[in-house]
Amino acid sequence: MKKLLALLMVLALALPFGALAAETYEIALVTDVGNIDDKSFNQSAWEGVLDYATNNNVSYAYYRPSEDSNDARVESIKAAISKGAKVVVLPGYLFADAAAVVQNEYPDVSFILVDTAPAGEVGKNTYSLLYQEEQSGYLAGYAIVKEGYTKLGFLGGMAVPAVVRFGYGFVQGADAAAKELGVKPEIKYWYADAFTPNDDIKTKMNAWYTDGTEVVFSCGGGIYLSALAAAEESGHGKLIGVDNNQGAESELIITSAMKRMAFTISKALARIYENNVKLPEDMQGAVVTLGAVDDGIGLPTDEASWRFTKYTVDEYNALYAKLKDGSVVVSPDIEAHPAVEVTTVDYQN
Repeated sequence: MKKLLALLMVLALALPFGALAAETYEIALVTDVGNIDDKSFNQSAWEGVLDYATNNNVSYAYYRPSEDSNDARVESIKAAISKGAKVVVLPGYLFADAAAVVQNEYPDVSFILVDTAPAGEVGKNTYSLLYQEEQSGYLAGYAIVKEGYTKLGFLGGMAVPAVVRFGYGFVQGADAAAKELGVKPEIKYWYADAFTPNDDIKTKMNAWYTDGTEVVFSCGGGIYLSALAAAEESGHGKLIGVDNNQGAESELIITSAMKRMAFTISKALARIYENNVKLPEDMQGAVVTLGAVDDGIGLPTDEASWRFTKYTVDEYNALYAKLKDGSVVVSPDIEAHPAVEVTTVDYQN
C-alpha cells in the first residue's frame, strides 16, 4: 500500500489541481496553506483520501486555494462541489470560517473537518475530527529524555491550538521522564509564525544547534526542512517529526509525534459511503477528539522507524497503555504554560 500511495502522490503532483481523476469526482480534499506533499499535515489527510478512494474505486481530487484567505478557501470548496464532489475533506484550523459558509449553502454535501469545527453553529452535514496532540507530544518528549537527550528545542509553526498542544505536551513528557531519571533538561521554545520553510527559521535553528541544542521537535508542516538543513550543517543535530511518520526523510529524524489522520479519515469516509454517501446519524454535527484510547495518536514503532537505542518499544507500549487507561494524564490546557518541576523552558519571541 505504501508503494501505491507513493505512486499516486507522484501522479497527483504531475497534474493540475483538481485534475487527478476524471472531469467529475466524488471525494475532494482542499489543502490549507500547505500542499499534499508537505510530508506532514496535508499529506496525512490526503493519504486518508487515497486509501479509501483507491481501495473502493471512488473518484477523487484535490484543490489548493490560490491564496491564504477565507474567500480563496470558499472558492476552492465551491469549485470542487461544482465538479461533483459529494464529500469534501477540509484539513486545518483555517477552514472554520469557510466551513461555516459552505455547510449551509450545500446541505447535500458531507464535510469532514480536521483540527477544527465550523465557526458558530455546526451543521448536520459536517463531521469534525480533533486530536489529543498533547498526548502525542508527551510521548515524544518522554522518549527523547529517556534516550538521554537533555538539550532540547520546540519549533512550532504558528501558535494555533493543535501546535500549542503538541508543544505543551512535549514539555510535560520531557519533565516527567526527567523526574524519573533525576536530570534537568533545558528546552528552547519558539513559534516561527509560518508553516513553510524559510531562511529565518534556518538561521534560528543554526543558532540553537550552535548553542548546544541536541534535538528539535519541528512541529508545523514544511518548516521541518529548515530545521533539517540546520541539523545537517551542525554535524550533531537531530529532529523529531510531526503529524506523519517523517523518518524516511532523514536518518536525523529520530521519531515523529503522529496523529493518525490517514487512518481516521479513511475510516470516516468508509462510514459515509456505507450510508449512501451521507453522514450517519451519530456523525451528523459531531465534534470528536481522538487520543490514545482511540489509537488516534502515537509514535511510529515499526523496526525501520524506531531509532532509539536506549528507550525500548516495550517501555513505549507500557506508557501508551497508561495513557489509554487514564493512569497517566496529560493536560490539554493551552491558556498557560505547563507546570514543570525539573525542566527549564525558555519561551522565546
